[in-house]
Amino acid sequence: MATIALTVNGKSQQVTAEPDTPLLWVVREHLKLTGTKYGCGAALCGACTVHVDGKATRSCVTPVSAVAGKKVTTIEGLAPKGDHPLQKAWIAEQVPQCGYCQSGQIMQAAELLATNKKPTREQIVTHMDGNICRCGTYTRIVRAIERAAREA
Repeated sequence: MATIALTVNGKSQQVTAEPDTPLLWVVREHLKLTGTKYGCGAALCGACTVHVDGKATRSCVTPVSAVAGKKVTTIEGLAPKGDHPLQKAWIAEQVPQCGYCQSGQIMQAAELLATNKKPTREQIVTHMDGNICRCGTYTRIVRAIERAAREA
């Protein structure tokens, strides 16, 4: 066991865990931030996407020791009042069906909009490739990202 210091959603945190514990489990179990979801455990689906120093990262395969001293943002920290342009666009475009993948989808999209304020449809599709939605709401996801880019 090791004590690892990191910043999660703007708050300094110290967690005691095995260094190879996936960041996902530290976020969900130690810090009780359950918006980030477990999907596949192999970085293939994107349900567990968080930001580490602003970069979209699959938390299910990222050891907590790799984020020591870094800034981690989960869906809960993206916009604490739920008013991020992507969150509002997700509602307006009625993206979720089951909703399971949505926090990872939003976090992946937020990385794109943070670096490219006006992405093309092709850039959106390319950036979102690898985030899986079992309900198949891909068209609505793209529309929501386009809306958020227009309205941000």
